[in-house]
Amino acid sequence: MIVVAGGKGLRFGSSIPKQFLPIAGKPILMRTLEKIKQADALIKIVLVLPKEHQDYWLLLCNEYSFDLEHKIVEGGDERFFSVKNGLDCINEESIIGVHDGVRPFVSSKVINNCFEVAQNNNNAIPAIKPIETVRIKVDERTQTFDRNNVYLIQTPQCFCSRTLKNAYSQCFDERFTDDASVVEALGVEMNIIEGNRENIKITNQLDIIYAETLINEFKD
Repeated sequence: MIVVAGGKGLRFGSSIPKQFLPIAGKPILMRTLEKIKQADALIKIVLVLPKEHQDYWLLLCNEYSFDLEHKIVEGGDERFFSVKNGLDCINEESIIGVHDGVRPFVSSKVINNCFEVAQNNNNAIPAIKPIETVRIKVDERTQTFDRNNVYLIQTPQCFCSRTLKNAYSQCFDERFTDDASVVEALGVEMNIIEGNRENIKITNQLDIIYAETLINEFKD
């Protein structure tokens, strides 16, 4: 599993990157890595971090006595290049998952289902349906859109290693917002599986408050 953790914490107005912020007494990133290992202890973790964050991460690991096995790889300027760097250190044929470092509430069921479906069907990406009314912009106006045709995409996104590496051999494109969009550019059809609604991407202060609540209430 490649875990991408390149956030700078700018939306928090904090000098501490968001993946290192504590929720219920433990950094978000540590909770994310623990969640992956809880799903399957055999999953190998490649953690992609910007070079300037690596020493701080090692200090945190020492401070929290965090000894969960993982390999650290230097990140890039864009998520695309961070994933690409992570892929470069994986040589064996396998199913590779890519997960956001700030999604500490992904369920074991979703992780294992992603790997299983990808093993049988080349890829799998988790998603949930929106509960809000959806509107889209058409020309200069907006109109209601059937939310049953909308998917909110999560991670981990899992792929056959050969497919994922081939996709990341492409030149970077700003339209690449996640791994599925990179692979899809090759004409590969995506297999969507059910995600879990708690699997939020922590991006702002309100998410931190929600995350603190989930720590106490969430059952995997």
